[in-house]
Amino acid sequence: MTGLRYVYAVCHPFGAALQSQLKGVAGDPPRMLTHHGLVAVVSHVPERDFAEAPLHAHLEDLDWLTETARLHQGVIDALTVVTTPLPLRLGTVFRDDSGVRVMMEAREDGFRRTLDRLDGRVEWGVKVYADAEPAETARLVEKAASGRDYLQQRRMRARAHEDLWEKAETFATRLHTTLSSYAEDSRLHAPQNSALSAAPGRNVLNAAYLVPRDDSEEFVELVDRAKDDIPGMRVELTGPWAAYSFVEEAP
Repeated sequence: MTGLRYVYAVCHPFGAALQSQLKGVAGDPPRMLTHHGLVAVVSHVPERDFAEAPLHAHLEDLDWLTETARLHQGVIDALTVVTTPLPLRLGTVFRDDSGVRVMMEAREDGFRRTLDRLDGRVEWGVKVYADAEPAETARLVEKAASGRDYLQQRRMRARAHEDLWEKAETFATRLHTTLSSYAEDSRLHAPQNSALSAAPGRNVLNAAYLVPRDDSEEFVELVDRAKDDIPGMRVELTGPWAAYSFVEEAP
């Protein structure tokens, strides 16, 4: 099959087979391209969509971008089941296999250092959300009988908000400290903007944790035990992922 080469990730050689029905970007199954003992996971993509000019135009098309990102992530997820991939940026494309090999050779030392550091490890994401407003304080304002009552209830509502955020920050800090002490490494990301996120509540912790694959069950149990610690807090666990947050070599 002709076409450009789309590169998903670089990894060490591995013996396990990927899912037999796995499809990559543009529907082409991924394959392994070996160079100097490293493996690039690639597939063929049509030049009409992935040459520089059409790719740049497509990246402005939200529907196209969403579908391409889904297929890209599907390959990364399949690799994460069987090995430790070093994911490359969405839309990493080369003219042919030779171009992929030139890239691998130029960045070989960095790839090896990062893969050795991440080998056998996965990333878990943990988010903590606080309810936007305690239900009882909202009802108090709704039931205020007079202007004076309304102002008093507004002050109570403000105090309740302050108490909630203080408890949320304390809870999130304690949870992050606990999980960081168990994980090999951690990253704090900026809280998600509630106006842009579909998740209800205020995001007070958005963190990633690097955990040995063999220790993941215990890590998940730690998170599960924290979920009911404080009413009004919601803990969301995602993963295991490829260790995106811990890749120091620029893709």
